[in-house]
Formats: sequence, C-alpha cells, structure tokens
Amino acid sequence: MKRALISTCMVLIFTTSFAQKFNWNKNQVIAHRGAWKKQNFPQNSIASLKEAVKLGCYGSEFDVWMTADNVLVVNHDPEFQGLTIEKVKYEELLTKTMSNGEKIPTLEAYLKEGKKQKTTRLILEIKPSLISKERGIEVTNASIEMVKKVGVIDWTEYISFDYDYCKRVLELLPYAKVAYLRGEISAEQMKADKLTGVDYHYSVYQKDGWIENAHKLGLTVNAWTVNTVPEIQWLLAHKVDFITTNEPELTFEELKKTPTALGWNLKWSDEFDEKGLPLSKNWSYDVGGKGWGNNELQYYTDADSANANVNKGNLNITAIKADKENNHYTSARLVTKNKFDFKYGRVEVRAILPKGRGLWPAIWALPTEWKYGGWPKSGEIDIMEHVGYEPDSVYGTVHTEKFNHVIHTQAGKGVKIDPYDSYHVYAIEWCKDKIDFFVDDQKYLSFKNSGKGSGDWPFDQNFHIILNVAVGGGWGGKKGVDDTIFPATMKVDYVRVYQK
Repeated sequence: MKRALISTCMVLIFTTSFAQKFNWNKNQVIAHRGAWKKQNFPQNSIASLKEAVKLGCYGSEFDVWMTADNVLVVNHDPEFQGLTIEKVKYEELLTKTMSNGEKIPTLEAYLKEGKKQKTTRLILEIKPSLISKERGIEVTNASIEMVKKVGVIDWTEYISFDYDYCKRVLELLPYAKVAYLRGEISAEQMKADKLTGVDYHYSVYQKDGWIENAHKLGLTVNAWTVNTVPEIQWLLAHKVDFITTNEPELTFEELKKTPTALGWNLKWSDEFDEKGLPLSKNWSYDVGGKGWGNNELQYYTDADSANANVNKGNLNITAIKADKENNHYTSARLVTKNKFDFKYGRVEVRAILPKGRGLWPAIWALPTEWKYGGWPKSGEIDIMEHVGYEPDSVYGTVHTEKFNHVIHTQAGKGVKIDPYDSYHVYAIEWCKDKIDFFVDDQKYLSFKNSGKGSGDWPFDQNFHIILNVAVGGGWGGKKGVDDTIFPATMKVDYVRVYQK
C-alpha cells in the first residue's frame, strides 16, 4: 500500500512539474514583427523579440524566407536592404547591418533566442515564395525541420498567406496551431481542413456574425494589423482571441480599460459598417413634428437618407433647413424600441457632435412599457445632451417623478469638453443600485437608488436607446437658432450595450 502511495505521489509530482514547465502569457497581444516600434528596434530583429517577451505578449510574430543557398532567415519583406533574399546567398546578406548593429537573423538563431524563455509564443509566418509554389513548400518543410532541430515545437505556432503551406504544416505536425491570413477562405472550410484558427484583416470580421461563427466552429480568431484604439476596442468588445499589432504597449493599455476586462459582456451593438440607411433590424424612427413636448422646431422624418444615413463607418444624423408639415427644419430620431431593449448594463456611444446655436443633439433612453405611468413617472436617462449655445459642455441627467426639469429638481451634471473636433465615448453603467455617467471613461455623475420607490427610482424595467438631433426647443433654442449652421450632423461611430 505504501509503495502504491509513493508511486502515485511521484506521478503527481512529475505531472505538476511538467504542467508548470511552460507558463504562456494569457492575453490577446501578438507583437507584429516583434515589439519594435516604441523602442525603435529593427523589425524582425532579435532585439524586437526580446522586447515582446519583456512586455509579456502572448506571441511574437516573425517572417521566414530562404536564401538561394537554402539558409532560412527572418525578415518581413522579400528584400533586405536592397538584396532580394531568395536570389542571393546568405553570405551576401551578411554584408548588410540593421540599424542596431544586428545582422539579419537566421531562423535557427531566432528560435534559439525564443527558446530561452517559456512565456511568449513564437508565431512563425511562412512567406509565399516569389519563385514558385514548390519553393514555398520547400521553405515550409525546412522551417518545420528547424523547429524540430532547435526543439521549440511547444513554442511555435504557424501562419501564412498561402493556404497550401498551412495544410503542409499540418501534414508534418498534425497537432500544430495553424492559422490562415489572406481572407477569402470560409471558417467552415478551415475547420474541415483542420486549421486551428483564422488570422484575417480586422475588416473581414466586421461582417455580421463572422467572429461568433468561427468561435462556434472551435477556431481561434486573430486580427491583423491593428494599431488604433477604436479598432482595438471593437475587437476586444467582440471577443477576438488575438490582436496582431505594431502597438503592443497601446494594446495592453486598452486591455486594462475595455469593458470586457471588467466583467461586461457585449449583448448588442451597431458598428455602422454598412452603407445606406441604418439597418432596419436595429433601428426604427420616431416620426413627426408638433414640438415633441419641448417646443422643438424640427420634423423627424421616416427613413430619409437626407437625415439619417450610414457612410464610412458612421451613422450620420443630419438636421437640415427644409420645410415639412409646418416645420422649417427636418432631422431624424432613431430608436431601438421593438428592436432591442434592456434592463441594466453599460451603454457606450462614440460620437462627434454637431456645432451651432440652436442645436440640441441627444443620446438617451426611455422606458419601453412605461411601467409606472407617463413621463416622468417611468423615468428618462439622458446619457448625453448638448445645447449649441454652450459649445464647451455636455450633460448627463436623470428624470423621475420626484426629480425632473419641470419642477426644477432633475438630477444631472455638466462636464467641460470639446465635443466637435474629435470623438468622445459617452457612457452609463446602470445597475440595481445606481446609474453612473461617463465621458471617455471618466465618471462625473452618479445617481443612486434611494430605495424609496418608483417616484425616486423607476429604473427597474426595460429601456430602449434614442439618438436624435433636435432644433430649437425649450432648452436647445433658449438663445435662438442660427440658420447659417445647416446642414448640421452628429456622427456616431458605434453604439454598444454590455451586461454582466
């Protein structure tokens, strides 16, 4: 019995020891050609690999070519300082030097450096040969042999723009992690061919359901090459597995701030990637004039592209000077009612506001079922309001039976920003006990549930989102309307709703 127990313990110790042999970084960041940009290292250099490891990236991507005398080297472009790699011997490449004094690294040297650590994966890209398909297969075969020789099978994953190279890797290493880059192969085909992931330009994923479908098939999803905050945040919101970037430091900073890192899950969004009218599956319209309870001057049109259209990744809501049913202005008021409503969550809207005295753009929410009666008894949440005669301010406000502007008790606050020249993210986090208001992740207002009932807190029911640009009105038109400002457009980059 004692011998059996000792034997079992030894197995457990061995298993635990082996499991701890590697401690791969668990994040989405893959440094593109190593982490080179911030420190001004040469791309695909040993120095850029070391920096990616130092930063704690999940992976460091590098590119492999083969010289005329069959030496595998690491370089992104087919040329190295004026020499075409596939047409010259390795000794000729050694006549050139990188900006930091390094020579062009051989694949062997690069892999040996990567083997010195056990936290960052080596993402080996096999470049399509300029000579022939056969030559590219030779490079693939030789790369696998080098990985085996150096002993870094566990470190290495593979990508390529040539689908046949990807399949060849799997013939040689059936359990390798392999992803395809070009963008034209379906997720279903890659799954059938036993690839483990897809690694496409991020724009491919902006088609409806692409990421979700790939995940359902069991594929990992990587996006290249992603270097700006909006794209990084979009991909993180949509639960992409990896982001290949020239800006790993920036991506790590955004990882800390993304709602998903704080436990929020994306439930609904519109990224406005289509062109034309807003998607009817997401939006309907409030239509008409007659002041809308605020003495507003515009007529809200129904699916009129002059007032609401999507172009170049933005929803454009435009107020224009035009006569319509006794109104002298037209605009649009888009609503998610009957399309999407929700109770509790984080709402984010990234937008640039229109400029001009007399405008009253708003991002807000109303109850869908009016559980406690008409306005203001069932509540209103103004995520962002702006009036053009206060060009440096935006406001967040809550209206209830006891707190509303009619009796001058509304709960709200303004914040100073420039809303016209750059995008800002206007957000709320609505929970059972409070509603917090944010501009660019800076909280400036918190409205708490007093526990005294619906007169104070009617926010325990479904609400829907409204986007509109009003003209005039009791607040927006307080100092008149400047007729020289039209057309005036609010540009909305995205609307996202998260829940925990």
